[in-house]
Amino acid sequence: MSPAGAAGGARDLPELGAAGAGPWSAPAPPRARHPAAPGLPRCPATMSERRARGPLQRVQRRSRELRAQVEALRAESAAAAPGQREPLRLRCTELKELVEENTKALHALKKADEPAPVGNYSQRKEEEEKLLLRLSQQLQKLLLVLDQDNVTRNYPGGKEHQKGSHAEEGNEEEEESEDEESEEEDTEEEDDEEKLLDDPNVRECVAVGNFDAQQEGDLTFVKGETLLIHDKKEDGWWVAENSKGERGLVPRTYLAVPKEEEESQEESEEHIEVVDETADGAEIKKRTDSHWSAVRAIVENDTVEVLTTTGAVPAGFRPSMLFQLLEEGEEFRASYYLQPKLTPSQLAFKDLVWNSERNTIHPRATRVSLIVTLCSCKMIPPPGSGVRVLSRHVRLCLFDGSRVLSNIHTVRATWLPKNPQTWTFSPRVMGILPSLLDGDCFVRSNSLSADIGILFELGITYKCNSTGERGELSCGWAFLKLFTSSGIPIPSKMHELVLSGGTPYERGVEVDPSISRRAGSGVFQQFMSLRKQPVLLVKVKSPSVHSKDILNFLPETLVGGMCYIHLLVFYRQILGDALLKDRTSMQSTDLICNPVLATFPQLLDQPDLMDALRSAWAEKERTLKRIEKRDQEFLKAAFVLVYHDSVFPLLCSTSLPSYRWAEEEVELSRWKVIHDFLKRSQERDGALEYLLSSENTHRAFDISELAYDFLGEVRENNPGE
Repeated sequence: MSPAGAAGGARDLPELGAAGAGPWSAPAPPRARHPAAPGLPRCPATMSERRARGPLQRVQRRSRELRAQVEALRAESAAAAPGQREPLRLRCTELKELVEENTKALHALKKADEPAPVGNYSQRKEEEEKLLLRLSQQLQKLLLVLDQDNVTRNYPGGKEHQKGSHAEEGNEEEEESEDEESEEEDTEEEDDEEKLLDDPNVRECVAVGNFDAQQEGDLTFVKGETLLIHDKKEDGWWVAENSKGERGLVPRTYLAVPKEEEESQEESEEHIEVVDETADGAEIKKRTDSHWSAVRAIVENDTVEVLTTTGAVPAGFRPSMLFQLLEEGEEFRASYYLQPKLTPSQLAFKDLVWNSERNTIHPRATRVSLIVTLCSCKMIPPPGSGVRVLSRHVRLCLFDGSRVLSNIHTVRATWLPKNPQTWTFSPRVMGILPSLLDGDCFVRSNSLSADIGILFELGITYKCNSTGERGELSCGWAFLKLFTSSGIPIPSKMHELVLSGGTPYERGVEVDPSISRRAGSGVFQQFMSLRKQPVLLVKVKSPSVHSKDILNFLPETLVGGMCYIHLLVFYRQILGDALLKDRTSMQSTDLICNPVLATFPQLLDQPDLMDALRSAWAEKERTLKRIEKRDQEFLKAAFVLVYHDSVFPLLCSTSLPSYRWAEEEVELSRWKVIHDFLKRSQERDGALEYLLSSENTHRAFDISELAYDFLGEVRENNPGE
């Protein structure tokens, strides 16, 4: 039964405490009910009771004492002269340690330790944790402001920014005082929230409790999940859609308006979900998918807000959206897209088909098959002296204005200390140069979207000198649409893309607004201002016949570096042999014993190991005869041997540190281990001696090192690709 049909008549609603609602220690107090749905179930996540005495109360009292000390310190720092701030900084550091100690004490508490029963124990503990987190964030902000004092005085708009910062602090103090208001005021706020929830313009809600479908047509959801409301029915059962695209009926009493939505309703109508126009006229559509979690992390980032306020970074910088997506899981990594894709019926592979005539996998042409060369970035504003840059790079992916349609590929830039505003890239990586520097990228996709294009995000990995905190910032982004409005591919040429600030879901944000402010009103001044805007130079061209033949062996959707494309083809050919030619039957789902298939995708997430394999294979190719290079079966067998003698032992070695992005010491340490091993393996004619030597240690054996489980690795059909 469809959601619309399920809501056609009156229905009995489930009692709280049913499956999915979770066990609760006390019944929910009466609240204002929906006028048309007197029996609508209430979510107990908003219940409040008096605090019980015991360990939890002691932690709460300590938190109130710390809050008073933090407020006093903030007041003193606002009135202190610049030369008097060093003692305040020390006090700020001590207070932060005390807050962390109280947080640890809170985490160690258990409900069984309480001398008397406590209702809503978990909720109260969670609220206390939020208070301590807010105190920690306030101290972190204050510490950055105290350390960045010199930068603040040199910033042209420093007074205005400081005023805004104090205004925000005042708002936070008001929020803290609201926590201690009477129940009557809480009820008034609750009524206002109810009115906002019923506003027809509010379409995005967050679940405040778990709910299991009670009958066909209901939508199951969990606490904290974001739901998109399509129809607000009068009976209180609303049609909602989750991040997976599933629709169903949900009770409105289990929903609340997100904090971001309330602020946007009160302050302005401009929101991250807007229709935008980029410099080349490509439309940025409303966000309708799970990327909202990455955007929310950007909006709620306090450190970047402080860096912007103190003038350490330009106002258009944001936490990197693409980096946030990469951190969320495997969905946007190249290792995920390298795996075979299933047809809609899930009975066959869509992009892995056997060619019996050539005794290999069948090459597949795609709608988008391009070579994109990153040339340079100009006029990129560097951060201030209080921030150390660990990496400058560009992340790129396929994008349709609302969703990322491919893996996210990263290319590291090089620059001169005398001119940090200009970034350059290696046009062709050969020899011992790292693949991470390869500016030549291939882009493949079979998406039918008319708005498909390439999203470029310039980023830096930074470290605060004062706190040691690391982060990832976007220095601007650009969107290059690959087809015209008539459906014609864009021509092969050099493109100069003007960078926009903010995120791809924001409108009209400049990377550095101070450039426009300093420009005069004259035509010449405006022209000079345009020349100072940050730009990205990229060259787009169609692949040659030879390159196209190689690209057609790859998955339908993939973005990567040209320097290791031949290694990806080997993997795909070996994969085709195992899944299509050598499998006992097409119905067999047994594990496949093949170390290459089981571990090769890990190399795409560890570029230095990919470089090691690339180097080892280049050495092997120099020894091959011309007739051997023409024999595909011989080449595949040779590649497997090279793989076993180069990167496979390193993947299990305890001497190789774990890969960490933009940490120079770790990168140097890893490369030393890799270099020494490759040299030793070449001298000893293989890695067998290294594997059997008692001098070398390896991690405990795991069957996943040898067994390829294609049922667990294959990708399901995604209509957006």
